[in-house]
Amino acid sequence: MHGLMMDFQLTIPAIARRAEQLYAGRSVVSRLPDKRIHRTTFGETLQRARRLSGALRELGVRPDDRVATLCWNHHQHLEAYFGIPSMGAVLHTLNIRLHADELAYIAAHAADKVVIVDRSLLPLVERFRDRTAIEHVIVVGGGADTPPGMHDYETLINAAAELPFSETLDERQAAALCYTSGTTGRPKGVLYTHRSTVMHSLGCAMWDQELVRERDVIMPIVPMFHANAWGYPYTCMLVGAGLAFPGPHLDPESVLSLIAGERVSVGAGVPTVWHAVLQALDAQPHTYDLSTVRVLMSGGASVPEVMIRAFKERHGIDMVQGWGMTETSPVATLARLAAALEAADMDTKYRVAAKAGRPLVFIETRVRSADGIAPWDDETMGELEVRGPWVSSAYYDSPESADRFTDDGWFRTGDIATIDARGYVTIRDREKDVIKSGGEWISSVALENALMKHPAVSEAAVVGLRHPTWDERPLALVVRRPGMDCTPDELAALLACDFQKFWIPNAFEFIEAIPRTSVGKVHKLALRNQYREYFMPLNS
Repeated sequence: MHGLMMDFQLTIPAIARRAEQLYAGRSVVSRLPDKRIHRTTFGETLQRARRLSGALRELGVRPDDRVATLCWNHHQHLEAYFGIPSMGAVLHTLNIRLHADELAYIAAHAADKVVIVDRSLLPLVERFRDRTAIEHVIVVGGGADTPPGMHDYETLINAAAELPFSETLDERQAAALCYTSGTTGRPKGVLYTHRSTVMHSLGCAMWDQELVRERDVIMPIVPMFHANAWGYPYTCMLVGAGLAFPGPHLDPESVLSLIAGERVSVGAGVPTVWHAVLQALDAQPHTYDLSTVRVLMSGGASVPEVMIRAFKERHGIDMVQGWGMTETSPVATLARLAAALEAADMDTKYRVAAKAGRPLVFIETRVRSADGIAPWDDETMGELEVRGPWVSSAYYDSPESADRFTDDGWFRTGDIATIDARGYVTIRDREKDVIKSGGEWISSVALENALMKHPAVSEAAVVGLRHPTWDERPLALVVRRPGMDCTPDELAALLACDFQKFWIPNAFEFIEAIPRTSVGKVHKLALRNQYREYFMPLNS
């Protein structure tokens, strides 16, 4: 006998309706460019989002049109998160840290029709707009200084009538478009549907994950252009958690003062942000009241165990890391402690916290080695594959889809990983970064995390370079803490405690800073290019 169920569409307007009905008074705080604090509510945000929808409609935006944003994290950007997809158009967040040439390619490939841009970023738009199909530029904070032919955001939405959020959207309609970082080729577009966005929000909000709760105040430091700020704006609206946006001010003092002043309970950012915050706390441990902080979420790169220990042991703050990619919307795993491990010793708990974590509900993971699907033994390495309701099935208008997506729904991540008996994933390396030496694999991530245990090491990056005998050998690039010293012999001895001899880097170089990509990851391609002849004979 077949049951009959209402055909309820899982859409962003459905999240908005719930937020207005139950959480209209919940706070949205933004730090403005001049460092003043702007305060609004969910209800006012969604009302203004409907005015934005109306304004875009008057500019000729229709369903499935792309509307780009080039903005920092603030309340107007949140309005775009709801106003654009709720009228049937597609939100396309542009990475503010990319070169104008890359942005020109991405905006042209996406066929963006409108761009919403912060006034401070307007010069960047002017360097690539003429290579795109962008018809209208809307300037946030433009005011009387808005250039002729462009629209001031506030003037535009204040003059517009509210356009009711659509109640007839198909949940499988495109809602947002994000592009990968393009470190191994052209950036690739990933379309998120309304359904995938809602399912991702539900997965992140589940009680067992304890990622977002109604009584929380969440501070997304992760940029809103980076995989939709890991979905936090939608998840917070869904469950009623308050939002505190840092705007363009991401220095440790600004971050910490906002956490203390707005009673933030969950912060979300990449490891480089938390590394700087940790240094500031160590220098001034009693300056900020962080008593409301429940957890610091980290993603985008592996978090070294030494950092997790430092936050907990020196400042009483828990860190939880997750793993995901643009193609997974992005959160796919979360390193929460399994019930069976609650009585474990602290060393075990820290080791678990340093893993990528277990899959969120409905996300499935597996590792494919040269011999087929690998056992969950935490030792057999291979490429991590994932599938689930918010994992993409193809790239937008790209021939590369066939290489990354299987016919039965699995996405080949390009990450080298292991899975243990409890389902915890450990990312051992990116496929392009794993070091292949003498027929064996060496994990650069494992070496980096171990080097960070030395008290004099601030940051470390390990890359594999061509070697005349062993194909590749590891080179360690190390940044020392100010006023502290260490030698290559000390670092080699430290690594020898945990790794086989052939894992130990052939050399250690001390550098001033480690290059980063536009989303804060270690730029290993740049390092490999800089040191590419390091191990080659002089006459090679």
